Amino acid sequence: MPVIALAPETHATVAARLTDSAWCVACLCAAWCDVCGHFRSSFEFLAEQHPQMTFVWIDIEDEADLVGDVDVENFPTLLIQQADQVTFFGTVEPDVDAIHRLIQAYARQPHTTSASGRQDSSHRPNLRARLRKASGRLDA
Repeated sequence: MPVIALAPETHATVAARLTDSAWCVACLCAAWCDVCGHFRSSFEFLAEQHPQMTFVWIDIEDEADLVGDVDVENFPTLLIQQADQVTFFGTVEPDVDAIHRLIQAYARQPHTTSASGRQDSSHRPNLRARLRKASGRLDA
């Protein structure tokens, strides 16, 4: 499945794919970032390797309203989540093999909602929740 570039016209598509059991891998980048530009094809390759997951490319400047207060320290920053549980959020080296192993490792772990997971929510942004909130604002 191809990578979806997040934009206002793709919000509904991404939200529809993020079901209660669906996995999402999102890359937060910026158009001006050379590392991100080079990493884009690698991210596309990873999406091909994990067709059961939704891969989303998020330009943090184009999607500033959705990204909001998320602290992106460096690029690329990866977000991995299943349903509403963010299992990983952080800067990664743009190494396809290492990211492939990271995705596999998180996808194999059993996930439960825990108090500590909720406490981390400000540091680990939930894309599914942010899209729901954005659609609520659009519908209002």
